[in-house]
Amino acid sequence: MAKKILLIDDERTMLFLGSSRLKKSGYDVIVAENGAEGLVKAHSERPDIIVLDLIMPEMGGFDTLKRLKELNETRDIPVIVCSAKDRPDDLTLAKELGAVDYVVKPFEPIPFLEKIAKALAPA
Repeated sequence: MAKKILLIDDERTMLFLGSSRLKKSGYDVIVAENGAEGLVKAHSERPDIIVLDLIMPEMGGFDTLKRLKELNETRDIPVIVCSAKDRPDDLTLAKELGAVDYVVKPFEPIPFLEKIAKALAPA
């Protein structure tokens, strides 16, 4: 059975490109256009991994990540944070809040897929 990935991003282009690449690699993909929708889908769909944009209106990525890690149903789902800004403070905060990895957009498909595979690998 294919692993299920939840992409949370307010940029539709990113959702389209990301989901296309992931589907071609054999993953099932669910998309959410903001943090609140992402929380609902994470709870109802139980993805194997979440790829979360940091900069979104309403509920930003850090708030979404914090909520995901507070909830019993979603706290153990690995989260890879992605952002257009390459700031060391963002990486540090993302890791402190429970993210397993960080990707800077735009990203190359192969390293991105490798990070997902690594995060999904058994410990």
